[in-house]
Amino acid sequence: MSQHRKKRAVLEMGHDSFLDIVANLVGILIILVVVLGTQSTAVIEEIKDKVQEDQSGETELASEAQLSELAKYSMRAAAAQADSNRLEDTVREYDSKIRIRKQQRAIVLDLLAQVEAAWEEKKKEFDQQATQAAERMTAFKSAQDELVQLAGIRQHLEDQPDPVVAVAHLPTPMAKTVFGDEIHFRLKGDRLSIVPIERLLAEIRRDFERMVSGTRNGQTEAAVGPLNGYVARYRMDRNREMISRGGQLQMATRIQLIGMTVEPLNTPHGQPIEQVLAHSSVLDVELAGRDPNTTTITVWVYPDSFASFRKLKEHLYARGFATAARPLPMGQEITGGPQGSRSNAQ
Repeated sequence: MSQHRKKRAVLEMGHDSFLDIVANLVGILIILVVVLGTQSTAVIEEIKDKVQEDQSGETELASEAQLSELAKYSMRAAAAQADSNRLEDTVREYDSKIRIRKQQRAIVLDLLAQVEAAWEEKKKEFDQQATQAAERMTAFKSAQDELVQLAGIRQHLEDQPDPVVAVAHLPTPMAKTVFGDEIHFRLKGDRLSIVPIERLLAEIRRDFERMVSGTRNGQTEAAVGPLNGYVARYRMDRNREMISRGGQLQMATRIQLIGMTVEPLNTPHGQPIEQVLAHSSVLDVELAGRDPNTTTITVWVYPDSFASFRKLKEHLYARGFATAARPLPMGQEITGGPQGSRSNAQ
């Protein structure tokens, strides 16, 4: 930027010196014109005075000397007038050149201003790039320092002995189908409750015995309970059909369970799993006096209680009981029917 300012200063000084020289020349020419004009005027006035004197006196003929002097003054006046005209033309020529030089100077100054503006823009761009480069360099050094630090931490960890982590696990025996005593539990919302399925089925059988003496055929819906806070809603089918007995055909009444749904009367239902595992609870009461070798526990478990089921299974395994899981999707109740399958315990 300093070089450009220096060039600009030299350029402006050169133009100003040239203009000063031209102005001085014009001033000298003007002085010469004034001097010559003054001399011409004085000669003309002198000639006029002599003519008037001659006219005021007696009329005489001009002598040769007078005519020669008059011609000499006339020539000097004509020469002075020509010089004056020439100087005036020169002044006008210099004025025209000065105007052209001023216009050229203005154009050069405009171009110089544009160049300076462009240079300032480039300088800002260069400064910004330099700033970004410095920021990148700082980030790079910071990343290098962090890498060195991480390398040190890694080396420190590699020098440490490998820790021994104890993982608790339960043995997973082969699953077996349950044919002995079976207890049903429901685990939902981390709450455990006993589902009296066997007792509810006994109530349904008694309804079937009552239906045998009736006369109404077809499907019938009914409900039994509540038992332990649960009710069983079921649907059965009663029909009269021909059967063969001892080689003889006879009419008989056939009653069949089509489907059953077991659900609690109120929700949430059951005890919190932490309370069940902490001290005496319904689980202890239900398991009291039962043989772990012939008793299987079936847990109907919902997705929100899988973690609680893991705890319950560990607790039951410690007590020697096999556990069968029956996962249920949220919103579905416990169902059963003639086509249902038996639990697989582990």
